Formats: sequence, structure tokens, C-alpha cells
Amino acid sequence: MAATDVTLRTFFQSPKYAVVGASANQEKYGYKVFKWYLNHNLPVTPINPSGKPIPVDGEDHPVVTSLKEIEKPEETSVSFITPPAVTLASLKEAKELGFPSVFLQPGTFNNEVLAFAKNNFRAVVAGDGGWGGEGWCVLVDGERGLKAVGKL
Repeated sequence: MAATDVTLRTFFQSPKYAVVGASANQEKYGYKVFKWYLNHNLPVTPINPSGKPIPVDGEDHPVVTSLKEIEKPEETSVSFITPPAVTLASLKEAKELGFPSVFLQPGTFNNEVLAFAKNNFRAVVAGDGGWGGEGWCVLVDGERGLKAVGKL
């Protein structure tokens, strides 16, 4: 089952979002993806084991250290910007907690991660497809998803 525009819409129908692998380093995709959510006025929680706030545009954003700290996981879609081994461990936790949809950025998955995700979540945006050269990416495909669900 490949990701499609329908999968993208399902992901963005959630009322809340979280970014596993959010970073304060402006050069990293964990920062860029977190900032993308903020720039689109979406309720987003950054997740990083450091627990240090992430400054974006002069404002510090509090960080939680794990998915377990997210209130109402069943209403939260999660973006991952982590190496495959970390992604898999986080996906297992996300499944136990009841998160419905995940977006696996390029470089965050391997075949094992994709198989686990596709067997355990309502919507999985990952792999080949999207409008970017490296597959589905929030930074490239996110606005299309937001428009499709009336959030942009």
C-alpha cells in the first residue's frame, strides 16, 4: 500500500501534530519541519529527549521528551525526523499509545520500519511519491495536504 493524496489528507485531518526529532539546530530537518508546522499555525508539539526548548522566530517552544507526554494521542498525527532504528522504536510506542497517523520523512525509514508502520497505523505518508525528488516530505507536500482538508 503506497502513500497517496488520500493518505496525505487523512494525516492532515488530525486536530494536533507532533514532531519526533524536533531540533533547535536550524540546519537540521528536525528544526525545519517543526518550524513548518508553526509557520502554518498548526498546534504542534516538538519531541526531543533533550527536553530543551526550541527557539523559533524569537520565541522558545517547550519540548516534551517522549510521545507518552502527548495529551490525546488519538487526535495527534506524528511526523518523524529520526534515524530508522529510532523511528521504529518510536512507532512501537506510538502504536501502544493510539496515535492514528504518521508521516515518515525521507531518511527516517527502511523496509522494516515501513512494514511496521503500514500494518499498525490508519495513515502512513512515506516512501515513493509526493512532489519532491526524495519521496513524500512535509516541506514539499504539506501545503497540498492542508489545502485538501481546508486548513490553508
